[in-house]
Amino acid sequence: MTTDAPGSPKAIAEIRKEYALAGLDEADLDTDPLRQFARWLAEAATAGVPEHTAMTLATAGADGQPAARVVLLKGFDEAGFVFYSNYGSLKGRHLAENPRAALSFFWPQLERQIRIEGTAARVSREQSEAYFGSRPLGSRLAASLSRQSCVVAGRGVLEAEFARLEAGYGDGGLPLPDDWGGYRVAPAAVEFWQGRPSRLHDRLRYRRADDRWIIERLAP
Repeated sequence: MTTDAPGSPKAIAEIRKEYALAGLDEADLDTDPLRQFARWLAEAATAGVPEHTAMTLATAGADGQPAARVVLLKGFDEAGFVFYSNYGSLKGRHLAENPRAALSFFWPQLERQIRIEGTAARVSREQSEAYFGSRPLGSRLAASLSRQSCVVAGRGVLEAEFARLEAGYGDGGLPLPDDWGGYRVAPAAVEFWQGRPSRLHDRLRYRRADDRWIIERLAP
């Protein structure tokens, strides 16, 4: 008797999980998606979801080629969702050419997903400076030396530059790099997804219409 290897196409295709933790009804939702997001984020933290602020950020440049990567949510309010990055990175170049972006959170422990679509813009220099100054020194040193997404000759190059900066700024005082800072994604649509049995999932979307939010149920 033979068994398909765990990573084989057949074994992958046969992976199944039945979602049955909870449902999501229109009556469950707050009228504002940011308050609903805050509620679910707090529940993810309480449930001990690892890296519950991690979100997939999808962008596309002027050529239409999409790219996705995981970044960390560093703040949110009624204006949108904030993350930080190098402005010269691939994501930064994409957003300079095409500010439309999408975010996705997935919390399997709660069988929940949140999708956000909107437009990204840089936060103020003052906000970026405040956040940069709150980071551990090692993180600030790495942000200062990295030309994110550029080709490097090897890890040794990065480590040597890190050591040079550390020797000069080991006691702090490292300024915010000109090419590093925050983005805020202002949402135009926010979808809350709750897994349900037989793949009959609940999908409730907030869609921005002028100055109000419209809540719609989507087919799973």
